[in-house]
Amino acid sequence: MISDTHKSMESRFHRMMMEYPPEERLRMGCSMFDTAKEIVRSSILERHPHISGQELKKEIFLRFYGEDFGSEQRKKILDLLDA
Repeated sequence: MISDTHKSMESRFHRMMMEYPPEERLRMGCSMFDTAKEIVRSSILERHPHISGQELKKEIFLRFYGEDFGSEQRKKILDLLDA
């Protein structure tokens, strides 16, 4: 992976993060995911203001995980989200 962060700063950041208790790191990660999900949700609603709740779920799934699955698996998951 390409990074523009200097190795020493990356290492320092990692050490600082590891000083937090595991529960706090988990809380921080969940909070960051919630924020990212809200940004994606808002972006989709901005483009498609009348999208249904079901279609919104599918679009959020595709944005976060669409490339992680083959076309057959992706279709199965999208079908399940339709149920």
